[in-house]
Amino acid sequence: MDKQQIFTDIHGLCEGFTKFFVQLADNKSGTFYMAISGGTTPIALFNYWADNLKESHIWQKVHFFWVDERCVPPDSNESNFYNAKKHLLDKLKINPDQVYRMKGEESPQKEAGNYASLLQEKLPLKNNTPHFDLIILGMGNDGHTASIFPHQIKLWDENSNCVVGEHPETGQKRVSLTGKVINNAKHVAFLLTGTNKKNIVAGILDEREYVKDKYPAALVNPVSGNLFWFMDSEAAHLIMHE
Repeated sequence: MDKQQIFTDIHGLCEGFTKFFVQLADNKSGTFYMAISGGTTPIALFNYWADNLKESHIWQKVHFFWVDERCVPPDSNESNFYNAKKHLLDKLKINPDQVYRMKGEESPQKEAGNYASLLQEKLPLKNNTPHFDLIILGMGNDGHTASIFPHQIKLWDENSNCVVGEHPETGQKRVSLTGKVINNAKHVAFLLTGTNKKNIVAGILDEREYVKDKYPAALVNPVSGNLFWFMDSEAAHLIMHE
């Protein structure tokens, strides 16, 4: 059963998710392995962390990885790494040894292979697959998650740790984790805001079997059973009024 938390606005979501995150990190002895996503909601979360968790001891144990990355240089405004660096990593002075970025400036297929190997080497393994403590996901208005889009939904089931996705409109290449890695995590959390997500949220939460061939986000189903939805009231509007 998916666990849902609904908040009035994005500030409440950031506050609520932060309590969840800090408790997970505190409860883990040793390194806490986390994969983060790009987008406006994560940036709001990073700013919240930079403002409210600056002195927290947990940053000594958190190791940062990425769910996906656009194939752009690391100083591009489009880079998920750049936005995390600007809004969080630099502000908290995170040790570079705890940061494992996807190299968007490399050849996409080459970097997908390199990052897949890096995950295999740096993370603990469960079922011979990299095992994150927490993966933070977003979802697009088309139901995509990570950088696996509806027109390439078969990439979700690839046997590799990473694949190259392609944006359906711009054709931009992106390196992305696969379903194999995402569903192997101990905890997976969606962070969703905005009214343009409400129909897909309701479709996934109410009729997952009917939409799982349509929306990659509907295929998020961690083996652990620990799937969490942190949403503002706009994204959750339809499920709140059923």
